Amino acid sequence: MFPQAPPDGILKLSVLSRADTDSNKVDLGVGAYRDDNGKPWVLPVVAKAEQRLQNDPNANHEYMGVGGLPSLTGGAQTLIFGSDSPAIHEGRLYTLQTISGTGANMLGAVFLKEFKVPADAAIYISKPTWGNHRSIFETAGHKVREYRYCNYQTLTLDINGMLEDLRAAPPGQIIVLHACAHNPTGIDPTEEQWSKIADVMAERGHFPFFDCAYQGFATGDVDRDALAIRMFVSRGFELFVAESFAKNMGLYGERTGCLHVVTKDSSLLPAVSSQLNRLSRATISTASAYGAKIAGTVLQDKALYSEWLANMQTMSDRIKSMREALRSKLTELGTPGDWSHVTSQIGMFSFTGLSLDQVETLRNKYHMYLTDDGRISVAALNSNNVEYVAKAIDAVVRAAK
Repeated sequence: MFPQAPPDGILKLSVLSRADTDSNKVDLGVGAYRDDNGKPWVLPVVAKAEQRLQNDPNANHEYMGVGGLPSLTGGAQTLIFGSDSPAIHEGRLYTLQTISGTGANMLGAVFLKEFKVPADAAIYISKPTWGNHRSIFETAGHKVREYRYCNYQTLTLDINGMLEDLRAAPPGQIIVLHACAHNPTGIDPTEEQWSKIADVMAERGHFPFFDCAYQGFATGDVDRDALAIRMFVSRGFELFVAESFAKNMGLYGERTGCLHVVTKDSSLLPAVSSQLNRLSRATISTASAYGAKIAGTVLQDKALYSEWLANMQTMSDRIKSMREALRSKLTELGTPGDWSHVTSQIGMFSFTGLSLDQVETLRNKYHMYLTDDGRISVAALNSNNVEYVAKAIDAVVRAAK
């Protein structure tokens, strides 16, 4: 007999939300951008790239190479690492296309399970982290441990606890780091804190595995959102970066992403790239083409690239305005507690600090769907529902007093 797998929290929430027909329903669990009408938004620049592809007389649906589409992988390298990156100019960087960020995480996990030294190195994930991280790394055969990240009292970064846990871990462990817009908390280290994290990881010989799903989407600035990755490269780390274009280009269902590998020595790259190509070939054969062609077109065309930056700024600004609106409404209501974390956190998600009981009340009484840990998607807020959401939160917080 096979044991039944536990339900995926996000997928379960989505099912419950879809089944709810109440007119006040608010789905705060969805990890996708919505406009102020609560609708999916096709980025204008993506629509232009699609039209260009449709008008191309040479367009076809042939297989791509194992490494993926060069216009995507080359553009993604520059986007993440910067055009002046020493890793690029010294030939120490290999990039291959993956099935979005999830596929990049899995491919990197399988590679590290097979080749990482020490062989018994565990993978350390933040507490909390994206709901799929543990499943990915355990499925790849890794032991998964946690390091402290969120101070649950102040809803800020527990930098001292994080550094203590990284320092206490055996040498040579694999540390998963969120490059920007930490999921689920929206709490990111400052530049100074990133430097301290790098110090401890260098001291202990840990291997950084960055997950980057929100570059440009988090702050509206692609360079600022890549700060941590570029810092670690400049410090001489070998590292992996899992990159997704689901959020920042709105290519959710096209599953477009990359895995980047930085080595210390360019002589290692042929062997590393050959093994990654082998593993990719064994799992997906070749990556999907359509989303890659869209993203590659945007990344390689100066005019489209500039428009894309503006589109990301639009998304980032709307999310920031919703953070400000929610905090303002809670302040006006006099909701007990300090709600400054709503605006100090960044990116798509906010860690509200609401308890499981409060979350369940919001779900059952107010038809608001957020994850059990109190995470909300700020992108799901809009001018039509933010007051309702604030009043519902106010009610459950007061009821708990």
